[in-house]
Amino acid sequence: MTTPTPQILERARVLVEPSLRHAVEQLDPQIAPLALYHFGWADEHGQPVKTSSGGKGIRSALAVLSAEAAGALAETGIPGAVAVELIHNFSLLHDDIIDGDAERRHRPTVWAVFSQGEAIIVGDALHTLAFDVLLGGAAGGAGSAAASRLASATAAMIAGQSRDMAFNERMDVTPGQCLDMEADKTGALLGYASSVGAVLAGADAEVITALEGYGSKLGLAFQAADDLLGIWGDPAVTGKPVGNDLRERKKSFPVVVALSQQTAASEELAVILSQDAALDETAIARATELVEQAGGKESATAAAHDYLHQALACIQTAPLAAPAVEELTHLARFVVTRDH
Repeated sequence: MTTPTPQILERARVLVEPSLRHAVEQLDPQIAPLALYHFGWADEHGQPVKTSSGGKGIRSALAVLSAEAAGALAETGIPGAVAVELIHNFSLLHDDIIDGDAERRHRPTVWAVFSQGEAIIVGDALHTLAFDVLLGGAAGGAGSAAASRLASATAAMIAGQSRDMAFNERMDVTPGQCLDMEADKTGALLGYASSVGAVLAGADAEVITALEGYGSKLGLAFQAADDLLGIWGDPAVTGKPVGNDLRERKKSFPVVVALSQQTAASEELAVILSQDAALDETAIARATELVEQAGGKESATAAAHDYLHQALACIQTAPLAAPAVEELTHLARFVVTRDH
């Protein structure tokens, strides 16, 4: 029987969240309350909240499923799941400052409630904690191997984020350059999440490679879906203002594709995005129309589905446990069709 995606995510959350929360609670007493607030487990006064506003938990679910795909128990992947969630949230804390986002998951961001300096420190603490979890919570050399791979994935993610920022100042970014950036920014960490359970299980290289390939391609599908939501997403669902990526002049894939076309729509879009002044709602609405007219929305939608198929191809012929492959397939399809 097919397991619905919400049940897949909930099963992983139940498995991983206690260990993730325990790790966060071990942080310095000055830092832990802010981290608990970021994860949605406490309010700004440090009081527990009943309903968490945490993320979807896709990365931790991938880590658990990768252990099962390698024939191990789901619990084998928990240290990897905790580590990847810590790294992901370290990047979110810093991204919110860089992008000036005052809201995430329908509540004020850490820097908006406390300060930019405190948010940076919390992010740094989560980054360090991720490696401590792997080196202290996994048996034998598996933890060291997983930590080494996490260092590489994190370095790639940071390099991708750096290029993403640099692209904001350019109007000549090509679709190929954008995809290379997104492969690092998003694909590297999803590739890690999708294989770390197998690494911790001591799986063969063929298994690890297949799962990492699946995650890397899924990362590109994930980012394409994110790029679409960044322009056309419903603010009531995404928790971000309509057309947010255009407001920030992000050179996301739909925008880059649109700008690369030699059409009247692409030329008008370039004029709007080149303005020195902040874009008002009228300009954002017009830019949104132009991106679609120039083929940006259609191309990003096609890319999301193309990378989805490539991701699934990586795990179809590999020697993986069938039930986990089925759940990885459903999770991948959710990534492309989600609305937040």
